[in-house]
Amino acid sequence: MPERLSALDASFLYLEGEATPMHVGGVAVFTRPRAGFDYEWLLALFSQRLAFLPRYRQRVIPVPGGLARPVWVDDTEFDLSYHVRRSALPAPGSDEQLFELVARLMSRPLDRQRPLWEAYIVEGLADDRFALITKTHQAVVDGISTIEIGQLIMDTQPEPREHQDEGWIPRREPTRPQLVLDAVTEAIRQPSELVDNVRLAAKDAASTASKVVGAVGELTTALRTAIAPPTVSPLNAPVSKQRRYAGAQARLADLRAVRLRHGGTVNDVVLAAISGALREWLLSRGATVSASTTVRALAPMAVRDPDTGAFFSGLVGNEVAAYLVDLPVGEPNPVLRLRHVSHAMSGHIDSGRSVAASALSTVSGFAPATLHSLGARAASALSSRIFNLVVTNSPGPQHPLYAGQAQLAEMYPVIPLAHNQALAIGVSSYDGGIYFGFNADRDAVSDVANLARMVEESVDELRDTAR
Repeated sequence: MPERLSALDASFLYLEGEATPMHVGGVAVFTRPRAGFDYEWLLALFSQRLAFLPRYRQRVIPVPGGLARPVWVDDTEFDLSYHVRRSALPAPGSDEQLFELVARLMSRPLDRQRPLWEAYIVEGLADDRFALITKTHQAVVDGISTIEIGQLIMDTQPEPREHQDEGWIPRREPTRPQLVLDAVTEAIRQPSELVDNVRLAAKDAASTASKVVGAVGELTTALRTAIAPPTVSPLNAPVSKQRRYAGAQARLADLRAVRLRHGGTVNDVVLAAISGALREWLLSRGATVSASTTVRALAPMAVRDPDTGAFFSGLVGNEVAAYLVDLPVGEPNPVLRLRHVSHAMSGHIDSGRSVAASALSTVSGFAPATLHSLGARAASALSSRIFNLVVTNSPGPQHPLYAGQAQLAEMYPVIPLAHNQALAIGVSSYDGGIYFGFNADRDAVSDVANLARMVEESVDELRDTAR
């Protein structure tokens, strides 16, 4: 019997719309090695590594009549060159041109008739660099057996791991009668599943979302944050089909210096910097900003293991917590903004280590591959009813990574937008750097590049207070 999608993973297929594709992404910028790095080499690397993750050779097929959730089947016509593509910028390509390409690629939904992922090698970048842009549907990334495609080719050494490719023979696709028979058999064993799946087939969005929201209900109660409509904000606007994307970066040492000087955590400093940038952005758009103005963010975080005291990285596993925090954009003083954020976050953390993770794990199949995926999933379920934007912060390795002999220089996350959510911010740390990725609706946040620049200025402002 083919493997059936979990209730949560299936919900992302049903909730997905033309204007809200449900894929997470990444932008990895590499330094070109002396030996070179081309499309054919990358294609061969992917071909070898796919043996570790069979899901990337599978596609989703629906069950006739919506009698059960869709199933994973091997793609008998799998074409790696379709999924791994090449692109180029007019040399010397700038970061702005790269981010414009990211926006266009992320605007397009993935093809449901094929495995739900794509990767693009982008050549022509200035300073002898190239980039890898990845897209992976959230129905694919489950955090246990499947990670985001961009992580698949990374190594800690410039020489890739040896792997013996034993070949791949796809299993025969099940027939329509077989899919129906399997669904009826499951319905006899679990009658309630039949009712739920018929509703899903009718694309009853409320029924679909309730699978997620039901579990998140416990989460939001535990957050001890008033579940009231967030402040009216230009961040909550109808979402079009098109996107804009921008990136910003800072040094981890600067954020740590601010933390040592003023207290709190590095994550608090990140949120305080974003608060300062949002303040300047709102003012630049002529918005009314008073002393009490806030922007409510959903902020997933890594949590501490109760036995070892260590923090989970969030890259694999479901030990995560997500908090609602009101960012104090009305406060003009950067140090006071940081103290407000630290106080709010410490209150959440003191209330329990991973209430959010335990609540969300009641949904079948929930186990995000990254904190970014968690943020996107929670955002899809709750959207602007509870918060203005999602800010995911995923700590990464503090040592160099390589694709073959090409060293990874920068890594920017791409977080999908939910309905009426015009901006999503992903933050990743890697090898001494902090990288911000801003995914925005093309019309509602047309000046997202200004916001990215303001984040860098806000970090500098905080850094100056620590001197």
